[in-house]
Amino acid sequence: MNTTTGASPEDLRNRLVDDILRADVAGLRDTSVETAMRAVPRHAFLPDVPLEEAYANKSVTIKENPDEDALPLSCASQPDVVHFMLVQLAVRKGDNVFEIGAGTGYNAALLKHLTGTSGQVITCDIDPDVTAYARRMLDANGCGDVRVVTRDGALCAPEFGLYDRMIATVGMWDLPGAWWGQLAVGGRLVVPLRWRGLSRAVAFRREKDRMRSDSVKMCGFLPVIGQDGERNDYIDDNRLVRLYWDEDQSIAPERLRNALTQPKSIVWTDATVGPAESFDGVWLRLSATERATCRITAKPAAVEAGLHHPASPALSPALVEGDSIAYLTLERTAEDTGAEPRFRLGAVGYGPAGADLAERICAQIRSWSPDRTAEPVVTAYPADTPDSDLAEGAVINRPSVRLVIAY
Repeated sequence: MNTTTGASPEDLRNRLVDDILRADVAGLRDTSVETAMRAVPRHAFLPDVPLEEAYANKSVTIKENPDEDALPLSCASQPDVVHFMLVQLAVRKGDNVFEIGAGTGYNAALLKHLTGTSGQVITCDIDPDVTAYARRMLDANGCGDVRVVTRDGALCAPEFGLYDRMIATVGMWDLPGAWWGQLAVGGRLVVPLRWRGLSRAVAFRREKDRMRSDSVKMCGFLPVIGQDGERNDYIDDNRLVRLYWDEDQSIAPERLRNALTQPKSIVWTDATVGPAESFDGVWLRLSATERATCRITAKPAAVEAGLHHPASPALSPALVEGDSIAYLTLERTAEDTGAEPRFRLGAVGYGPAGADLAERICAQIRSWSPDRTAEPVVTAYPADTPDSDLAEGAVINRPSVRLVIAY
């Protein structure tokens, strides 16, 4: 049972929403979403979590994975991400909404608040334990009219009609073919889409023969079960450095083991960032220009030993070609004592083509720097769309969709 010795649930909820609006992490707002988040009690969907934790701006695990090295099986999403994805979705009164990933039922309750009594919300999950939990929480909180179904979200739910809005709260590597037939032309799809090692909440508008984004925001979600097109492996003998890439990329980790032991090439740019400034757009630009783009992670031991220092050790962009690799890095600039620290961006390369790969990363840093908030346009086409019908940009092929990433 929720317990607290401090403020009331209403005060904590309003404080959380105030904090989300003040931080404005995605630069998106909608008063109807704000009203819904002030009205729907998140703590009531997390009855075993202390009140302060229920109203902290963080995700909450509701079903652990029995594999201790694996991610949890289900989570309540971080509230600021819930907020901006609902703004991206732009739900209207009376809409028919389909949600993939039932979670606690909280997001479905927010969706029902947004659709009103004239709308319909269907939420689904492949895990019967998750849907049973969501059903109990929704019933206990006056949302008995939200439909909860247990099935693979890739199959959608055609028995409930054509959808005006669809939203996934799990990371998707592909856009299933069934979704194309179930989302109305003019409708909106918001999905945490994964490509080239990154994950972004992409808001698509459904057109006749394609879906075209109008918003791309940074996010992180548990990957959906059943889409296994992502690959990962260590590239050093000490298992400190790991790569993540897509199955359509010809990356062979074993070819890189010798490269990491060779002298490195470092290329710097004049672009700098402060401690709280994002350089996320560099990765997005790389994914729109370089087929070799992937993700690198370095464990603390590699960083502390001075062996490898990606700009963000937990997830940074890299380029890999054959037996060569380069990754984004940064270093603190010289400055007067007391000034806010600045960090210049550059790239580190290893292997025969390491210097060239590092320079190619720096070229995208230089392209990003003058307009750091620019977002790519992500256009999705059915998998059988011929090349001649695709927009200009980097093409990424998936089993059910062809993605084009362009600036």
